[in-house]
Amino acid sequence: MRGEVPRQAALPERPEHWVSPGDAAYDETRAVWNGLHDRRPAHIARCRTATEVSQALRYAAAAGLDVTVRGGGHHVAGSAVADGTLMVDVSPMRAVTVDVHARVAVAEGGCRLRDLDTVTAPYGLACPTGTVADTGLGGLALGGGYGWLARRWGLTCDHILAAQVVLADGSIIDATEHSHPELLWALRGGGGTFGVVTRFTLRLRPVGQVLYGAGVHALDDAPDALAAYRAYTGRQPVDLHTVARLGHAGDQPWVPEHLRGGPVLLLLAVWSGDPEDGPAQAASLFDEIRPAAQVARAMPYPHLQALGDDTRPKGHRYSTSAAYLDDLPGDAVRHLVEAARENPSPRCSIDLEYLRGAIADVPEQASAFPGRAAPYQLTVSAHWTDPGQDAEHLAWSRATADRMRPFGTGGGYLNHAERGAGRSAREHYGPDRYARLAAVKKAYDPTNLLRGTVDIRPEGDHG
Repeated sequence: MRGEVPRQAALPERPEHWVSPGDAAYDETRAVWNGLHDRRPAHIARCRTATEVSQALRYAAAAGLDVTVRGGGHHVAGSAVADGTLMVDVSPMRAVTVDVHARVAVAEGGCRLRDLDTVTAPYGLACPTGTVADTGLGGLALGGGYGWLARRWGLTCDHILAAQVVLADGSIIDATEHSHPELLWALRGGGGTFGVVTRFTLRLRPVGQVLYGAGVHALDDAPDALAAYRAYTGRQPVDLHTVARLGHAGDQPWVPEHLRGGPVLLLLAVWSGDPEDGPAQAASLFDEIRPAAQVARAMPYPHLQALGDDTRPKGHRYSTSAAYLDDLPGDAVRHLVEAARENPSPRCSIDLEYLRGAIADVPEQASAFPGRAAPYQLTVSAHWTDPGQDAEHLAWSRATADRMRPFGTGGGYLNHAERGAGRSAREHYGPDRYARLAAVKKAYDPTNLLRGTVDIRPEGDHG
């Protein structure tokens, strides 16, 4: 709570379409993707327009309520919902339009990634986004946005050309390179703490058929395979995006029977360049890092985006630890394989993703997003369903990240971070970038009404 409302102050009338404790839809509406977070907001404002968002923020300010924002509600920290706050729910706002000739999409703030892909794909266009189609566009884009196209085209936040933003005082503005440029800079990777974005204008890229490949290795073979992966990534073509995953094999027909359901190393690759070159690129990868079995198939980009939809259901329990790694030496590999052997659940996984490419081509100060130079991203994902196993899974995720700390850059990906765990916002962004973000926060949300995925305080507010 931001403070008590004076008794003589009259609150604006609460709109009828809002949801509050005691309403039949309250529990369903407040639920977010990560079932670990069971929080109870004071009200949920289901908004269909920027004007309704403005009304909600004015109400929150008058009532002394902090504000959270829910688009897809997919952040692992559950930052879309908090106890005793006003949740501004923009998930009903999901319209997308495309200017094919300009290669630009306009997407409302509550869009899921599939909403965007469904409209752009028929034109052979896409905005680089994440890898799970049910993820909310807003949270992903404002926090960065890694995905299968990142090495070729860059992050989602790099494709934000403009944004319609409802500010804490209820005013509605457009942030562009010419109007409110500092706010636009902050929105490109600074998280959703400066205002409520109700519309994104996004640059699109030409994307048609992609080639998806996967290879599987027994866990005993993982150290040698990861050493070969490390050697390969240094000369990996920019149109190829790869992920090395320590997890459990599924029961797909291409997986050898003796490996199905057991701990394995999976090497995943996506080629987004010239389709004629895809088979040769996949072959060169798996010839060098020889798996026990492999599969490759061409598919439309939206089909690629939907591959992970069933693996992370809403309502399950999740904990993620993330870090950027400078390198992948033998000691780091040994720690990762040991952690994979200690994996408490077949749903848990450890991902190593090679970055660089177009991500690193953007100058560090051109956006609020930090850590562009890191070669590898480590993501430790604990995933379970039984609340009685919370302690075990949380401990595994965090202990694995601690083991890898000596090999890290000191940074990590905001969208994979648990709120309040690990580094502060000042440490995450570094002192210079944080100071700039705090100045933007002071200019656009001086009373700190909005809660984001990280705690950026208005400049001069150290409380």
